[in-house]
Amino acid sequence: MPRRVFSQVLLMQVTLAAGVAVLATGLFLAPLSKQLDHEAMRRALAIAETTAQDPQIAQGLLSTPPTEDGPVQQEAERIRRATHAEYIVVLDRHWVRWSHPTTSQIGHKVSTSPSGALAGKEVMEIDRGTLGRSARGKVPLYDADHHVIGAVSVGIAYDSVRARLISAIPGLLAYAGGALAVGALAAWLISRRVQRQTRDLAFSDISALLAEREAMLHGIREGVVALDRSGRIRLLNDEARRLLGIGDEAVGRTPDEALGAGRTTDVLAGRVTGTDLLTVRGPRVLVANRMPTDDGGAVATLRDRTELEQLGRELDSTRGLIDALRAQDHEHANRMHTLLGLLELEMYDDAVEFVGEVVGDHRVTSEQITEKIHDPLLAALLVGKATVAAERGVALWVSERSRLPDRLVDPRGLVTVVGNLVDNALDAVAGTPHARVEVELRTEGRTVVLRVRDTGPGIPRTSGSWCSPRVGRPSGRPRTASGASGCRWCAGSPSARAAAPPWAPPAGAARSSRWCCRRHWANRSWSPSAR
Repeated sequence: MPRRVFSQVLLMQVTLAAGVAVLATGLFLAPLSKQLDHEAMRRALAIAETTAQDPQIAQGLLSTPPTEDGPVQQEAERIRRATHAEYIVVLDRHWVRWSHPTTSQIGHKVSTSPSGALAGKEVMEIDRGTLGRSARGKVPLYDADHHVIGAVSVGIAYDSVRARLISAIPGLLAYAGGALAVGALAAWLISRRVQRQTRDLAFSDISALLAEREAMLHGIREGVVALDRSGRIRLLNDEARRLLGIGDEAVGRTPDEALGAGRTTDVLAGRVTGTDLLTVRGPRVLVANRMPTDDGGAVATLRDRTELEQLGRELDSTRGLIDALRAQDHEHANRMHTLLGLLELEMYDDAVEFVGEVVGDHRVTSEQITEKIHDPLLAALLVGKATVAAERGVALWVSERSRLPDRLVDPRGLVTVVGNLVDNALDAVAGTPHARVEVELRTEGRTVVLRVRDTGPGIPRTSGSWCSPRVGRPSGRPRTASGASGCRWCAGSPSARAAAPPWAPPAGAARSSRWCCRRHWANRSWSPSAR
């Protein structure tokens, strides 16, 4: 099982603290050792200078031979015992010893060169002689005329210097141990915090999660937008960039700065709440959800519903055609039954008259629509809707002002909007007396103007958002696969206008509604003479 983050971080930090403590101790001991060596050499030099200034030493060197009980040996040993030096050696210009702690060495030459001191210089060094390694100080020995007659060499045992260094180590280790304990405590606290932040996952698990997150974010077919606690975008996956039409420059900015004003911005910023919120971004219909996160930020998901909306609109059109065919079939059956009855009653003249009226009414309705609506899809739609309306007891009229060419940018889209609004109007006037629906379609330059009026109860004043793109049909009415896509299509366009003033219905009719929508559906300007 992989070692968890807590133990890994704690082990690394304790190891680091121990390494720092050892390094600090070593860095302190190195200069301390040099300092102790220098102090020992300075002390040896001071003793040598004091000894060289003793007049008995110079006088004995000039007047007596080098013997064990000579005045030079006696005086040098007295000073050595008083100063706790390892040795004090007095020698002449021929390197011969006149004093030494080991009396057998008196009268013999020294093992290390005293040339520096015999040349009148003061010498400090760490060297090895007959008594072992020592810190040494050498000075010249002068006579009364200030001529160099020899030298004095004093040694401080290096073992004493090492003993002082070793005696300092326990204190250093105590300080290092204290520092290590403080470091270990700090490491434990930091590790606990890291453990809480990472949910005690192993580093390998965190790495795997990051790799999986990247693959998931860029592989799913939903847009993902992550926002921090200040409301700024901190992450966008590829699908979100495509759906929103923005790039990496949006990262670090608020939705208002990156997208501008609009419903999509309100949903991402949290000003509009709910689930599966419909919004329009450019030509796309999106379904948005926003979920807060534990750190105060939020994650929003976006699904492209454009294709589903298109399928829904096509389904609405198909259902409309089916309803029209069903109504025509039902009406045709009724007429056939009537005609059969007249024939069985041998009322042949009445039968001929009835057939003429039926054919004439249908021809008049078709000709009235096709004379004003030249687009075959829209003309067929309105003829079918007229049949459905007649079956439901509603009078469907095409306004005398209607003039629509057959050169349209998006006739299928216009068919969807017209069909949806006419269906809504038929639903609104169902069961009301003098039910009437009027459709007006005309062009103004490159713009198609659509108006649908009805004598229904209208939209209550308290339902001002009924035609909002986030709402479908009014409650209690049937909902198609695409909802009120005509309302949403118009409302989603910058050039659309909706909810015009009420249309005055005929006397005795109920209160009415009028819907108006303007969009650039025409290819170019058109007039009746251009046909």
